[in-house]
Amino acid sequence: MTKQRTIANEVTLKGVGLHTGEKVTMKFVPAPVNHGFAFKRVDLEGEPIIEADASYVINTQRGTNLEKHGVKIQTSEHVLAALVGLDIDNVLIELNSPEPPIMDGSSKFFVEALEKAGVVEQDAAREVFVVKDVITYRDEATGSEITVIPAEEYQITTMVDFGTKVLGTQNATLEQISDFKEEISDARTFSFLHELEMLLEHGLIRGGDLNNAIVYVDKEISEDTMKRLQKAFNKDRLSVKPNGILDNLTLHYPNEAARHKLLDVIGDLALIGTRIRGKVIANKPGHYVNTQFAKKLSKIIKLDKRNKVPTYDLNKEPLMDVSKIMKMLPHRPPFLLVDRILELSDTHVVGLKNVTMNEPFFVGHFPGAPVMPGVLQVEAMAQTGGILVLSTVPDPENYLTYFMKIDKVKFKQQVVPGDTLIFKCDLVSPIRRGICHMQAYAYANGKLVSEAELMAQIVKTKK
Repeated sequence: MTKQRTIANEVTLKGVGLHTGEKVTMKFVPAPVNHGFAFKRVDLEGEPIIEADASYVINTQRGTNLEKHGVKIQTSEHVLAALVGLDIDNVLIELNSPEPPIMDGSSKFFVEALEKAGVVEQDAAREVFVVKDVITYRDEATGSEITVIPAEEYQITTMVDFGTKVLGTQNATLEQISDFKEEISDARTFSFLHELEMLLEHGLIRGGDLNNAIVYVDKEISEDTMKRLQKAFNKDRLSVKPNGILDNLTLHYPNEAARHKLLDVIGDLALIGTRIRGKVIANKPGHYVNTQFAKKLSKIIKLDKRNKVPTYDLNKEPLMDVSKIMKMLPHRPPFLLVDRILELSDTHVVGLKNVTMNEPFFVGHFPGAPVMPGVLQVEAMAQTGGILVLSTVPDPENYLTYFMKIDKVKFKQQVVPGDTLIFKCDLVSPIRRGICHMQAYAYANGKLVSEAELMAQIVKTKK
């Protein structure tokens, strides 16, 4: 079991946004378990937060751009790649601008800052999606294609071909994520001359210079174009190197373009929100195909989670039987809806209820076709979660548990007499001041029957 990781301390970087040209201050902040990656716009009222989620991708022009409730984050991919590349799970990224600083056009400076902050393990298991089948997304318009196949760890291969002599065909491979810093993090973004001219004409690359973008010269440069480039980059003179790139910059690798595309793939697939155990093969990747693949994989993972029923040995002696449960919970029959506790940790609990025809609610709830009421399924999940929060105090018998919020409730299957219900509750955030925020699931007959996000608080009873 791999533990989740965050950074030990806050760390700040300053720079300019590539496309906005604005000065940017960015701060990496430690985040709790199951937080994931998120951006906070500290320059806006209310300091809104945008989670790094594929569903928030609004466009992929000149980068992967996110928007939530009208609040935007541009070019998120280099920052996210650094976080994944350092095997970090939970970080809040504070920005006083819509765009992270471009730095040198790679992830190098973000990696250095994060290492300076330090990386620490957290007391929660990391969620990993294990690839068991081949999953593919293809963009017919461009011929770009991304595939993930089973593998023992997260690996990425990129193959690029822009149909130009100056760049040719390149490929790059990352065999293990621990090699990201040394092999991929300093690969810089690149552009072709014809793209650069268009961007300059429309004022869309205000923060660029020859130190944060490789410029491949894929056409003859006229005297007028050269003058415009010299003005844009504030240079007295420019020339084209023998390898076809503008001067004042030396390639780190012959295949730096392919390595940077691999960096982009890692950053864009971070929007899935779940680690992958599989090999990603990207042919002619770009932000559009990357994020479309991320959306497809997110849906598959979400469906897999819903259908993934945990297995438990029901013949094994339970951690708590009904007598022990009644010593902790204030509930009593007929409203005690948990028979056993199978597992209990600091972050999760698993309970069980055998549904019989003798349940008092079946007398009035469709006697001819008995179905367990959904509200009682939610109550049973809450009682199971109550064991989790009450286990944090030395005298649970002196506390009562009250609902604070019930959200995102869904009922998938009917629960009928003879079913054995398994309840699994996982903390969404650490328990504080007796408040427990958890994601709860109920399973029966190898299927998910209901789910809900619950928040409850324990309150000490008056003597």
